Amino acid sequence: MPAHYQIEGSTSAAISASVEGGIRSGTLAPGDALPAVRALATGLAVSPATVARAYQELRQRGLVVTAGRHGTRVRPRPPVAARRAGLLPPPLPGARDLSTGQPDPRLLPPLGPHLAALAAEIGPPTGYAAAAVVPDLADAARERLAADGVPAAEITVSGGALDGIERLLAAHLRPGDAVAVEDPGWANLLDLVAALGLRAIGVPVDDEGPTEPGVRAALAAGARALIVTSRAQNPTGAAVSADRAEALRALLAGRSDLLLIEDDHAAELARVPLRPLAGATPTWAFVRSVSKPYGPDLRLAVLAGDEATVARVAGRARVGAGWVSTVLQRLVLALWRDPATADLVHRAGESYERRRHGLVEALRAHGLPAHGRTGINVWVPVPDETVVVTALRDAGWSVAPGALNRIAAGPGIRITVSSLDEADLAPLAAAAARATQPTAPFGFTA
Repeated sequence: MPAHYQIEGSTSAAISASVEGGIRSGTLAPGDALPAVRALATGLAVSPATVARAYQELRQRGLVVTAGRHGTRVRPRPPVAARRAGLLPPPLPGARDLSTGQPDPRLLPPLGPHLAALAAEIGPPTGYAAAAVVPDLADAARERLAADGVPAAEITVSGGALDGIERLLAAHLRPGDAVAVEDPGWANLLDLVAALGLRAIGVPVDDEGPTEPGVRAALAAGARALIVTSRAQNPTGAAVSADRAEALRALLAGRSDLLLIEDDHAAELARVPLRPLAGATPTWAFVRSVSKPYGPDLRLAVLAGDEATVARVAGRARVGAGWVSTVLQRLVLALWRDPATADLVHRAGESYERRRHGLVEALRAHGLPAHGRTGINVWVPVPDETVVVTALRDAGWSVAPGALNRIAAGPGIRITVSSLDEADLAPLAAAAARATQPTAPFGFTA
């Protein structure tokens, strides 16, 4: 812990508030170690049990993590607004930023014409009572999901995929419950699970999705929920194959104690068929957002599921945010109905496919075991994330360290291809190969 920050307090609430204040101000940075329980108790003249309760509260809120002999540390991305960010070093001037996980803005459909048309036909303002799922949007969503084999008799909308997943977990689970998540997996989801006071159980992922032995082990460890990315898994690019889906459906069949959540965030961008698990368990939900194909500012996802689950999500929304803007819903519906937009999204998917596949092949030609079956990201296992990220940054390429995505998985880096041109692939692969090669030891040799 930085020597210039002193934790204060005589109660567990005051101690946890003091730690949170340090995180919020940026004095306690992500990864900083907190004092051992007994050492802090001695310094504050309180009992070790008081400090232990404070640390437990911080863990349950996702602010800190305890890692065995490494002690208690501030989480990489604690769920509190901080005045100073220290998660990723900024790219050097002139460097290419491949760390964002964002779609290519050059391939997003223009919203202006649709907003203008919507303004002309939207009609008089609506009141609170009229706010709900727009019927035409619900019908279109059911049709699109049914075409992919997802039963969608019950449907609602949420403010994006993560918002839908948060409502699902909050409606079904309680702090301390275990959630099976992909490892490596989506960093935002790992942070959300921690912020809700839930316990993450990592499930290994290969190119065909979560492994059957990994899911089986998570169920045996008491997982109350399982979250699966259907396609374009972040960060590995995995997609659930037909064989994997069949094996997982058989494993999950009849598990009335398990909430199954599928996230199909790539949706229309994906170039592989959807192999849904929807309905394998009595309690399930399938979430499909529009941000990747149509634009990150469109915070909307359609959520299908069993009747009770959809009712819970809609009910929690009603007593919280209320509803997703009907203006936004109508805008998404206009984008879905526009043939020119559909063509642009299709061409974007093809472009991502070429760039991602080209980078994977270029990396493998250098002997690097890259992964990226679908989506906009490529995952490259490396021996030392810090060394590789630093070397690539010095060479003009900013990539994301895999530490933000991992629980127990081995180290790696994530490369987002959306800002790459095909001419960039060979130079980037060569730079990555140089970055992963061990340097010659210094000193004399015989």
